[in-house]
Amino acid sequence: MAAAELAALPELVVLRILELLPLRDRLRAASVCRRWKRIAENGALWTEVDLTPHKLSCRTLWHALRHCLRPNLLTLRLRGTLRTTSRHRLLSPALLSALTTRCPHLQHLSLTEADLHTIPYNSLPPSLTTLELCCCEIPSLWFFGSDAPRLQHLELHNVPAFSDRHLLNVSSHSHLRTLSLLGTYRVTDVGMERAAPHLEGLEHLELQHCVLTDSALHFIARHMKRLRVLEITSIPHLTDLGLASLAALEHLEVLHLDLYNKFSLRAVTALCRALPRLRSLTLDGVHSEDETMGEIRVVVPRCSFTPPPRPQA
Repeated sequence: MAAAELAALPELVVLRILELLPLRDRLRAASVCRRWKRIAENGALWTEVDLTPHKLSCRTLWHALRHCLRPNLLTLRLRGTLRTTSRHRLLSPALLSALTTRCPHLQHLSLTEADLHTIPYNSLPPSLTTLELCCCEIPSLWFFGSDAPRLQHLELHNVPAFSDRHLLNVSSHSHLRTLSLLGTYRVTDVGMERAAPHLEGLEHLELQHCVLTDSALHFIARHMKRLRVLEITSIPHLTDLGLASLAALEHLEVLHLDLYNKFSLRAVTALCRALPRLRSLTLDGVHSEDETMGEIRVVVPRCSFTPPPRPQA
């Protein structure tokens, strides 16, 4: 009875079920019957593939490339293993070349715990517009090359080797619109000073756990005039002086700050008043009952506040 009901399900319903399944179960479902195999091979199921639940080696990724990935793939998420032998590394130039051929429309590549020391930057698929690196190891010469992808969005999470030199190379991407630097403690004010003049087209900047001072905010305000979204959190050396310089960002619409540094609520209020297009503010480390919160809400109706963590007993 159950088998008959399953066979009677409309094709769109089966397709929706397969969309919700992990990749391994989706492949198994293709062996249920000929009908499910045909549905499982529908291109709509293979525009986004997330393999991060599995720690892969280059060998297993070759197998996935031959049997799982489809030409219409748009987003691919992979997890490797750090501090491993070259034999078990996640990527190789040959594999990336095959990926480029097999999936010519790949736009978004997300890599977690991948050792990229042997990977030339220009071996990445040229179709990429978004690159996300999390806990990856990168060589000193990266983010630069004549055949490099024309990135629009770059997100770095805890990539400790990323330095001022890398940031300068990133600034050569004239199409870059989003830059997230989280846990990149090697980036300094000097690096921001050199790169900022070349990042004038940036629209979204996120900085977290970076070793920067007020000077970096001055360079951002002077050169990144097109910023619409700015997120600055967990950077302890910033003060009201640097915050005030952000008033030059006339196109800023979304602002995310915290008070774990040396920003005062008065300086935050003054900045909100000076930004004519600001429509959303997120402020961490503040009690919403504070009297100044009322003034901020008048200026920016869409506000959200996160209280400071409670001290441990």
